[in-house]
Amino acid sequence: MVKAFHIFALLLVAVAMALSLAHALELPGKMRLSKETYLSVQEIYYPGFTYGGFSEIGGILALAVLLFLLPFVGARFWWVAVSLALLSMSHLTYWLFTHPVNGFWLKDMNLSGLGGVFFSTFGAADAADWTRLRDIWEYSHVARACFAMLSFIAAATALSF
Repeated sequence: MVKAFHIFALLLVAVAMALSLAHALELPGKMRLSKETYLSVQEIYYPGFTYGGFSEIGGILALAVLLFLLPFVGARFWWVAVSLALLSMSHLTYWLFTHPVNGFWLKDMNLSGLGGVFFSTFGAADAADWTRLRDIWEYSHVARACFAMLSFIAAATALSF
């Protein structure tokens, strides 16, 4: 039962990793875009990536539950703990860097319901320099992809114990 739950947690971490990795892999092409094209492209991510973002919260919760289910000793416990810490770092990076910039990209979109509430949380970044916001957004996704990939590796490694 615990092993099956571990595989479920690994699946959630994999989806979170895939989404942030997709953003990171777009960086070279997106850095060449003009302001108008870049701003237009940013709108295509919503709501799709927003829905996928639930996998990150689900992965964090599943890893926390898995830690509770595992004995406090042994390599498997510690690999899962490392995976949880890394996925949490990815999530923290989102809230500190990515989310405020999302508020700027989406300020002119008519978002209703939960999407409108979610993206208005914590306000929008200052629009003083769009290239600075672009760089924060793009490189925060590279950082998130690194954290999520390492989290996936740690969670997968834990399965071998």
